[in-house]
Amino acid sequence: MMPREISLAFQTDKTAAQYVALAQLVDAYDVDAVTVYCDAPFHPGAAALLLMSPHLRRARVGVAAYPPARVHPLDIAAQTALLADVAASGRVYCGVARGAWLAEHGITEPAAPIQAVREAVEVVRYLLGGGEGGYQGQVYTLAPHVRAPYPLPAQPVPVLIGTWGRKLCAIAGEIADEVKIGGSANPDVVPVIQGYIAAGEQAAGRAPGSVRVVVGAVSVLDEDREQARQAARRAVALYLPVVAALDPTVLVEPELIDRLRRQVNAGELDEAARLISDALLDKFAFSGNATDLVEQASRLFAAGAGRVEFGTPHGLQPLAALRLLGEQVIPALRRIWT
Repeated sequence: MMPREISLAFQTDKTAAQYVALAQLVDAYDVDAVTVYCDAPFHPGAAALLLMSPHLRRARVGVAAYPPARVHPLDIAAQTALLADVAASGRVYCGVARGAWLAEHGITEPAAPIQAVREAVEVVRYLLGGGEGGYQGQVYTLAPHVRAPYPLPAQPVPVLIGTWGRKLCAIAGEIADEVKIGGSANPDVVPVIQGYIAAGEQAAGRAPGSVRVVVGAVSVLDEDREQARQAARRAVALYLPVVAALDPTVLVEPELIDRLRRQVNAGELDEAARLISDALLDKFAFSGNATDLVEQASRLFAAGAGRVEFGTPHGLQPLAALRLLGEQVIPALRRIWT
């Protein structure tokens, strides 16, 4: 059984000084990994981690996840290599996903987006592994003379694939080290994703459970649990119309989704938030006080998750929430499973 891990995820919307300060704060706690998103139109994920990594002495670091439609595999590999040089190659992972809200930013997906993710991983591994002779894929090609011109990581860089989908999970079962379910805190979906992954593991002759399932979502932690949960409802209202349809274990009435979408588009977040029940909220966000988050994460680990990731904004007061996570939530979870 893989070790259970806890990670923190950050949006890349900060100043250089704030990235450094966050890393210094997080480094005081028993955090296994620090993730940054790769969302448009925010700062590039690798740039933020280059600032943070020198101040993170223990945690693994990674971008989760690069959409190949936005960042070419050549650049994913180069950025990962530089990050591995700063953070040490054994503490870096590389995330790849199809991406979301691409069209809103004028980004066109490849005609074969799932194949593009597979090939992006292959190109990154070809370059970081010192490959020669070129690469010929359906989506990406490299001429025979193309090779990485920079120092290479001393160790192979683990790959995470972000997806909810059956086909991409199966590909991850063949070629990845982790699968991240983004925007979920639902224990019921973990065995479903494991089943999707298992098909790929079997096809590739890998042992069952070779690929860790990572579950991550918006987190809002505060000693005032009701205020925290209300803030989480507002956040969930923004993305529930997208992720609800991805979770096969959750049935959300189409009428509710339509109402949420209309109210969010009209800027009526408080009204939209009131439509989200406690049970639905707990499927798609971590929210409440420290006890609430410990209970939610414990249910995910019991369901088979290998890593739980508490995502931005972390709390009504983000720095105070990070301290609560580091001083109360994470130690409590360690005590439960040790």
